[in-house]
Amino acid sequence: MKMAFLFYCFIILCCVDHRATLEDDQGVPLIAKYFNTKGRYEEVNPHLRRDALAVNRSVLQPPSPQCREIHLTAIVRHGTRYPTARNVKEMQQLHSVVLNNSTGESSRLREILSQWTMWYTEDMDGRLVQKGVEDLKHLAVRLSKLFPSLVSEEKLRGGLIRFMSSSKHRCVNSTSTARFLPSKQPSQHTLMGFVPADVEFGHEVNDALMRFFDQCTRFVQEVDGNRSAVIEVQKFKQGPEIVRVREKIAERLGVPSSFITHDLAEAAFLLCSYEFAVKAVNSPWCQLFDEEDAKVMEYASDLREFWKRGYGHAINSRSSCILFHDLFRRLEKAASENKSRRQVSEAVTVQIGHADTLLPLLTLLGFFKDTAPLTSTNFASQTQRSFRTSHMMPYAANFLLVLYDCGEGGIRLQPLLNEKPLTFPGLTDQQASIPLYEDVRQHYRDLLNGCDAETESYS
Repeated sequence: MKMAFLFYCFIILCCVDHRATLEDDQGVPLIAKYFNTKGRYEEVNPHLRRDALAVNRSVLQPPSPQCREIHLTAIVRHGTRYPTARNVKEMQQLHSVVLNNSTGESSRLREILSQWTMWYTEDMDGRLVQKGVEDLKHLAVRLSKLFPSLVSEEKLRGGLIRFMSSSKHRCVNSTSTARFLPSKQPSQHTLMGFVPADVEFGHEVNDALMRFFDQCTRFVQEVDGNRSAVIEVQKFKQGPEIVRVREKIAERLGVPSSFITHDLAEAAFLLCSYEFAVKAVNSPWCQLFDEEDAKVMEYASDLREFWKRGYGHAINSRSSCILFHDLFRRLEKAASENKSRRQVSEAVTVQIGHADTLLPLLTLLGFFKDTAPLTSTNFASQTQRSFRTSHMMPYAANFLLVLYDCGEGGIRLQPLLNEKPLTFPGLTDQQASIPLYEDVRQHYRDLLNGCDAETESYS
């Protein structure tokens, strides 16, 4: 019997007292906080390096003690993965350039040449790694601690927790139940108590919702398949900041500067980030970058995400309209059922997708919007930008929406990103972090009445 591994992450806790492998900052590259979407979740929440299961319930802060959670939606990015086949090809090309052309004698270069082995292969192609397994398992445990009345065995057995996934292998990594259910250790505890091995939990694969960016024809034509849509990215790659980083890498590797293209500079940065994310190793490749270099590489990646998934083009966010409507239909159903004093039929919804699932939705909702757009010429003025994927989209990034019944205080909605509270843009009252649900609906009324990526006319 095969089942979706990622969803067992919300059932099984193999080690009750598990701790993170890196217990201090000594093994963390100095540039780790600039790894964009290839960063570890622990860099966004450093306390998890010491205890991977630690939570802080005070971040929830409902407006009154009588508030109770009635529904949770968790839209979650997959855990740590291997590089894609395309990235692996570029890494191999860079390694070959160094092996065949290097004339330098630095210690970092000697370490790359004599101690480091190219172990990445194209067939890895973005597959989930063991660290990714742990990412999701630990997140599941923390959610059960944050929301014990919702993420519970009772709700799971009652069919009140729904699971959905993208079809990509890193989101649905199926495995046998024997690997995850403690059938041979009946005394072992799971996430929500002991779960017998014969209990099954279904899931739905839904690319229309979780990979809407592939299925939105207008987005594919106007942005994804249109080089002119990301012209600012191409300009930055040829700009002085990137050129200087390439020259410094070439000098440190002892190769002609013309050999290090932007793609190979990016490959070096990815080698550093993947070695750390996958193996918890501070690789010699990391020594090719100082902090200023890392900031430039981070901005290049943010620039690409801004113009392909963020505020650069209206269709980027509008492509997520289908997920937006799905989310609010579910919230409305839960609020209506609760108001009618019926049991909420879907207490928890877990949707596993990608960074490309989350970024357009967050953009559609207005989060992380800067005063000025990111361009090829304003790197220096964007050092304090809100749109920073290193903070927003590490592996296992999660967007949580918690619906509360606060009695006379009304039905309220709290957004969290990576287990940290957000404030809905445009809601400025004193309880904006957990506003009235009806106020949120009113704020997004135009989208609720007319968000259609394919047929809508907008600039």
